[in-house]
Amino acid sequence: MSRHVLTVSELTAMVRVSLETDFAEVWLEGEVSNLRAPASGHLYCTLKDQTSQIRAVIFRSAAVRLRFSLEEGLHVVVRGRLSVYEPRGEYQVILDYLEPKGRGAFQLAFEQLKRRLEAEGLFDREGKQSLPVFPRTVGIVTSPTGAAVRDLITVLHRRCPVLKIIIAPVQVQGLGAAEQITAAIQALNGLGVIDVMIIGRGGGSLEDLWSFNEEIVVRAIAASRVPIVSAVGHETDVTLADFAADVRAPSPSAAAEMVAPVLTEIVERLGMLTACCRQAISSRCLEQHQRLDLLLAHMDSIRFRVLKEAQRVDGAVAGMREAVRALLRQTMVDAQAWTQALMSRSPELQVRRDLVIVPQLRSRLIAAVNHGLKRKAEQTHAYLGRFNGLSPLAILDRGYGILETMPGRRIIRDAGQVSAGEEILARLARGKIRCRVEEVNLDPSV
Repeated sequence: MSRHVLTVSELTAMVRVSLETDFAEVWLEGEVSNLRAPASGHLYCTLKDQTSQIRAVIFRSAAVRLRFSLEEGLHVVVRGRLSVYEPRGEYQVILDYLEPKGRGAFQLAFEQLKRRLEAEGLFDREGKQSLPVFPRTVGIVTSPTGAAVRDLITVLHRRCPVLKIIIAPVQVQGLGAAEQITAAIQALNGLGVIDVMIIGRGGGSLEDLWSFNEEIVVRAIAASRVPIVSAVGHETDVTLADFAADVRAPSPSAAAEMVAPVLTEIVERLGMLTACCRQAISSRCLEQHQRLDLLLAHMDSIRFRVLKEAQRVDGAVAGMREAVRALLRQTMVDAQAWTQALMSRSPELQVRRDLVIVPQLRSRLIAAVNHGLKRKAEQTHAYLGRFNGLSPLAILDRGYGILETMPGRRIIRDAGQVSAGEEILARLARGKIRCRVEEVNLDPSV
């Protein structure tokens, strides 16, 4: 009986074909664990229940379509096909659709993104701007064909006919809507003339309103320099744009009422304020007139007091002038007395008296200096005579010489310092003699 032997690769390929044929589409539910997201964009995880588990892979083309982020421990319902990962011989399920069990993918994505942006501080009340009280230009970001834009324009014109409106038409749902909304917000900010902005649309399902939950839209709203009112859907509809906006309105019409003041009420209010101002000015003028009358009534008594004080000032000035004159006269007398006293003690007189004895003192000083110099010269000659008597050069003049060794130039004081045949140098009073030692005798008596 012949045997058909298969290789491991052949068997694995056969199993893969069988599984992919028999289980081309399977629906599973389980808990996500061992989630991995490498740089390739594919997602790898394990689906498990209480007793079993199976490996799962979501290729990048399916992963980019996920509305929510996979998390460890998330219970999901998935659709896919069974296959075999041939290098390890493991069977796995290749997923092309996922949804959270018990709640929709949109709802989970909404909650996940809300938590993340809230943690970044995009929804903090500290960064919110106040709406202007009297805006001149309003920017509207919405669909040009929806009911919302008609309601906004109607309410704005009814409340404030002089208000300027700039509409940035966008697609409010479907593919590319989030990008259009973001670009419109940025464009209105760039105009530099918008005082306040309204973004919104009519009501709809969570899927219909999803463009206002996209991260790029939420970040554009939070980064806007122009105050933004979010008017997405009805009062029960909640989007992330509501949290990021400076003010949330329950509907587009309510947003228009928040933004635009009623012009007739403003005119009436201005009229009332004008009347109040006129009345206040009249009352103030009357009060000031009464105060002026009182001041004029007191002018006579004040003028009398001023004249009386002026007379006192004149008397004081006259007294001060006489006192100054007396002080000047006394000062002149004192100055003359001080001048005479100084002249009597003038150094000039003393100098003149002393100049008479200067020639005598000069002659005596010269004689004393000459005598001292002569005595010092005699002492110097005596010292020089003694120094010459002690000088080695004077000894050399008497016929003596100084012997020195040739290497080192040391003075020879002992015959033992040299040996026969050695050259020595004899220093005389005039000149030097180079000698050679013939004999050395150490006996001083010979």
